[in-house]
Amino acid sequence: MTTSIWHDSANLDLETLNGLHKNTVCEVMGIQITEVGPNFVRGTMPADGRTFQPMGLVHGGSNVVLAETLGSIAANLVVDTSKYYCVGQEVNANHVRGVRKGVLTGTATLAYQGRSSQVWEIKIEDDRGKINCISRLTMAVVKHG
Repeated sequence: MTTSIWHDSANLDLETLNGLHKNTVCEVMGIQITEVGPNFVRGTMPADGRTFQPMGLVHGGSNVVLAETLGSIAANLVVDTSKYYCVGQEVNANHVRGVRKGVLTGTATLAYQGRSSQVWEIKIEDDRGKINCISRLTMAVVKHG
């Protein structure tokens, strides 16, 4: 059994996490958090007109929005948010397969956790479980005040 990495399990409610997306790019793009496991955050994004580029494929920037959303949520769940908050410093993405339809599922897992930074790996798959994008997100851990 995997030990939970989350600071406060009370903050793992999917309705609360998805409620944070109201009036944001995530709401516009249809991004939903679907699962929080002991060491991962998972979410979905539709492959449709909201997320496409002109050639009818999921836009690379859409993949990055999904990746950064999942990693950012996860990063903030790891820290004591009464003392710290996490913000993105750097994100990269390798787009390895085009997607024209369906739903993409991204899973963020912690690759490194330090006092002032975290690194998250986010794998995004299509409906068939084929990798569409592999992303790495570096988050700064910032003290309030």
